[in-house]
Amino acid sequence: MTDRQTLDATPMPETRLDETPLVVTDRAHAADGVVSLTLRRPDGQPLPSWAPGAHIDLFLEGGLIRQYSLCGSPSDPGAWQIAVLREPQGRGGSSYVHERLTQGAVVRARGPRNNFPLRPAPRHLFIAGGVGITPLLPMVEAAAAAGTDWRLLYGGRTRSSMAFLDRLAPHGDRVLVRPQDEYGLLDLAEFLGTPREGTLVHACGPEPLLQAVRERCADWPPGTLGIERFAPVPAGATTDGPNSDTPFDVVLARAGRTLTVPPDRSVLEVLMEAGVPVDYSCQEGTCGTCETDVLDGEPDHRDSLLAEDERASGDTMLICVSRACGPRLVLDL
Repeated sequence: MTDRQTLDATPMPETRLDETPLVVTDRAHAADGVVSLTLRRPDGQPLPSWAPGAHIDLFLEGGLIRQYSLCGSPSDPGAWQIAVLREPQGRGGSSYVHERLTQGAVVRARGPRNNFPLRPAPRHLFIAGGVGITPLLPMVEAAAAAGTDWRLLYGGRTRSSMAFLDRLAPHGDRVLVRPQDEYGLLDLAEFLGTPREGTLVHACGPEPLLQAVRERCADWPPGTLGIERFAPVPAGATTDGPNSDTPFDVVLARAGRTLTVPPDRSVLEVLMEAGVPVDYSCQEGTCGTCETDVLDGEPDHRDSLLAEDERASGDTMLICVSRACGPRLVLDL
């Protein structure tokens, strides 16, 4: 997992939209099954700034909220670009984007939020699988602009299914394009080589690829690997606590309330039912919107986002999926 440090030692103050309507001003075919959308404010005013690795929330009909990585240029303050893969077996979000978000359509958005920043290092190795190229593309361009040593390994089912090859072409042999039907599975051993001091690895793509990257980087220095997921880790793979399915109390320190979380409800669901205002989005433990400070008690982390050191500290938790290892948690709410 990424340690979520910022690229700049003194990060700029973060500003975000809060469910603001945006207009689709451009729509393009990015690859087989992938559509690229450019979003702007209806009044043409600038959007909040962002850095490579950031994502936004789109609020779709039927209560759907979906997260998409920004893949345009951070230097363009008036536009946000996303690319969306149509997933026929998905839950409806990608189908809605492909079928309904035509040029001129209006969609509510929130963000940006960055859980996958480009961290400072002398050397970067980027690994993308399929639409996982979206958060990595601005990283590659930022590394190139900064004159940093970097390489990208980019895989997909076929060459025609791989988006943004035109934007990557100017970088020459720093980019290894490896469609599976031409090259087979990505050769991670050759690309990563042996651990090198000052090298960071950034990966985004389907879970089997990310698991393979994690295994390959297991012997690298702590903090080397940063991962962005579009889907949660399989159920049970992230559960830390021995009593994760028992009821427990949540104490809201600022509100002065205590609520009981039963085995079949999440902390987030209990808070919402009690009328406690909290931000949330994916409800899968991947986006970080509901991340909440823990003042006392030990969280049972079930998310797919927090780094190992963050889990060990117990200072924060994603209340949409994580529970308690003991009978009581005190949250900064």
